[in-house]
Amino acid sequence: MALAPAPGLDPADLSEVELIEALRAAEEEKCRLEALQVELTARLDEVVRRRHAAAGVRAEKLGAGVASQVALARRESPNRGARHLGLAKILVAEMPHTLAAMRAGWCTEWRATLVARETACLSLEDRRRVDAELMADPATTEGWGDRRLVAAARARAYELDPHAALKRSRKAEGERHVSLRPAPDTMTWLTALLPVAQGVSVYAALSRTADQARAAGDERSRGQVMADALVTSLTSSQHAEPAPVPGPVPVAVNLTVSDATLLDGGHAPGWIAGYGPVPAGVARDLVATALAEAHATLRRLYTTSAGALVAMDARSRTFPAALGLFIDLRDQSCRTPWCDAPIRHRDHVVPDRAGGPTSGGNGQGLCEACNEAKEAPGFAATAHDGVVTTITPTGHQVRSRAPALPPGDPPTPVRPQVDLLRARLQLVLDDYSAA
Repeated sequence: MALAPAPGLDPADLSEVELIEALRAAEEEKCRLEALQVELTARLDEVVRRRHAAAGVRAEKLGAGVASQVALARRESPNRGARHLGLAKILVAEMPHTLAAMRAGWCTEWRATLVARETACLSLEDRRRVDAELMADPATTEGWGDRRLVAAARARAYELDPHAALKRSRKAEGERHVSLRPAPDTMTWLTALLPVAQGVSVYAALSRTADQARAAGDERSRGQVMADALVTSLTSSQHAEPAPVPGPVPVAVNLTVSDATLLDGGHAPGWIAGYGPVPAGVARDLVATALAEAHATLRRLYTTSAGALVAMDARSRTFPAALGLFIDLRDQSCRTPWCDAPIRHRDHVVPDRAGGPTSGGNGQGLCEACNEAKEAPGFAATAHDGVVTTITPTGHQVRSRAPALPPGDPPTPVRPQVDLLRARLQLVLDDYSAA
């Protein structure tokens, strides 16, 4: 049982296990206090509006000044005060399960803000539906990082209102731009707002350049190589005549989409590796564009009846390229609970030196920091039925399951029909069958 935080609690008196328990208890108490702030803020707005109405204030002025009072009480800017007020009114009136999760101590104010933001475009009925699906049961989002929570809420919003999502997406392409703002220590933030396929392609090209340079012995960090490559590619032509090249080298954009969405007009969103969910219409547009430019390759992934990808096995101690891609597409980001970092390493759940097989079921995608942390003494992990259980040195256990694939038609023994695409699509038929 977690230790309740108490005034005067001396960490020096606690064991390693008790320190972890006290940290968790403090986090839960913080969530409950944030829930109390939400309820107090919403109640303050009601009281002030009632007072204004009794004083004869015009309807459009009711509640004026509440955001400033909230900001002063929380020692924050008026802009932040307005955000807190808006979130409080939404949670109290429209998202009861999220507010209850905060009261129960397992949802922070920030994560509540993320869910509210991603469902803002939905009707009240649909928003409450997403609220119930994601936040009614703590097991639903246990171990999810912020990016995965945002992706799940966004994907569900795309499903519930696909036409509005597609319309907003197409309109947003006209807002692409590049901006520059100052950063500390005489640095700058250069930001480009691009359509998803272009942004992912640019980032993938820079990542590939960095990986090649690091493999060749470049001592710069990965981020430094990417930044230098970006500057060089944009500014080198100003000083020297660029060398002729045979043509652009295509960069893979991995789109995972169900056959129902791709071929039958379904509404389940697709998933772009390194980005997240995209509306079904956008996914079909990306495929159509790739087909028109002869840049599309189809790889069919087969699933079990439970919806999990069927694993592949290999005899190598390291993960082969195809199996590595399989793990990247399945896990999408670092498998450590609450970590959303990009996958940098593929690691054996049960180490290969301890007899663990090199397989999809015994593999997980990890960021560099998490992979190094799990090499520390006392860490262990097991894998069963797609769930990785990590045991910390204090004996605490956390579990993670890879995100679900886009839903499709019920499984049948007949392979998906791709005859309509075969004339213009190079097929890579990698049949992942169960052992």
